[in-house]
Amino acid sequence: MPGPDRTTARFLDIHVVQSVPFANLNRDDNNSVKTVRYGDTERTRVSSQSWKRAVREYFQDSFGEQALRTRRIGARVTRLLQEEHGWPAELAQRAGQHVAAGSSIKFERDKNSPVVTTNAMVYVPETAVAELAALAERHRAELEGAKDIKKTSDKSVLPKETIDAILRSRNGVINLFGRMLAEVDDAGVDGAVQVAHALTTHGTDVELDYFSAVDDVTSAWGDTTGSAHMGHAEFSAGVFYRYATVDLADLAGNLDGDRDAARELTAGFAEAFILSLPRAKKTATAPHTIPDLVHVAVRSDRPLSYAAAFEQPVPSHESGGYSLASRAALARYATAANKLLGKRGTVAAAWAGLEDKDLDGLGTRVDSFPQLVDTAVDAAFGAVPAEVGA
Repeated sequence: MPGPDRTTARFLDIHVVQSVPFANLNRDDNNSVKTVRYGDTERTRVSSQSWKRAVREYFQDSFGEQALRTRRIGARVTRLLQEEHGWPAELAQRAGQHVAAGSSIKFERDKNSPVVTTNAMVYVPETAVAELAALAERHRAELEGAKDIKKTSDKSVLPKETIDAILRSRNGVINLFGRMLAEVDDAGVDGAVQVAHALTTHGTDVELDYFSAVDDVTSAWGDTTGSAHMGHAEFSAGVFYRYATVDLADLAGNLDGDRDAARELTAGFAEAFILSLPRAKKTATAPHTIPDLVHVAVRSDRPLSYAAAFEQPVPSHESGGYSLASRAALARYATAANKLLGKRGTVAAAWAGLEDKDLDGLGTRVDSFPQLVDTAVDAAFGAVPAEVGA
């Protein structure tokens, strides 16, 4: 029996080494820095959910494909009917209630609010809101004669099949990240991207920042002492390893085999993953760095994370800093891992970064992140592959 085709691209792996200064990109329920113990060393961690949201927002802003995750889809329809269709407030409110109550998803209404919410979040293209508003327009007469939705046993006058069909709609960002919506038949989408939790390549300490706020009147008058407010917040700093992979076969399946769309989405995701940053505490820290190093590998066999390169925390450089040691550790591990695997699964590899020396094991060096993304998608979608590193 013949073995797998070792020249067919199946996965596009993206590895990022990025230095982030004093920040708290992703807080837990106590507003504390998230951490993980790895290699018997405490590291700063940023959850995959946090970074995926940043990637989605970057992707949507850059490529103009907006998607909406909400339990308040009815309220969005209500606002659109009022602001763009000129519906009276009471009728628009009722229409939103019937939209939320009209799908296969269970719903609820708070007795203190007229808004009906779905029990599960829907994840739909932004254009779905306009489609639902248009549906309400077509059934305006029925809505004018209908009663408000007040309890879960009330029935919507809108056609369930049509609402469900709209909730099944998808766009590029949904085809990339997937969607869980078990309540509506055939609405689920298997995500084509996998994103790891980011963690520092070295041990970190969480630092407590004490702050106070000055009362301007007290400061000007000088008639009393003390601050208007005092508090504290947690922060850390470090060099992060980030990893994501795109399953090109799954993406093609979500797109019914449209290679041009798959190429565009893969390139868009790669750019967004490289350049995005979670926004928590951004006004207080402005940690807007770019990656020190990005390495991409197109593989035919399986995804390959290099997180194990940092199971033993990297030491600081003799003159300080962890970036140089982190880049070197990544290159060493890539060389060893690909040698161990026999390089049979690597279709192409390339890298770009701040490093002033060549890094063996990461493939062809290119000058910029845009060139790196182009090199990766060319290799993944049939152009001449980049040189595979030793």
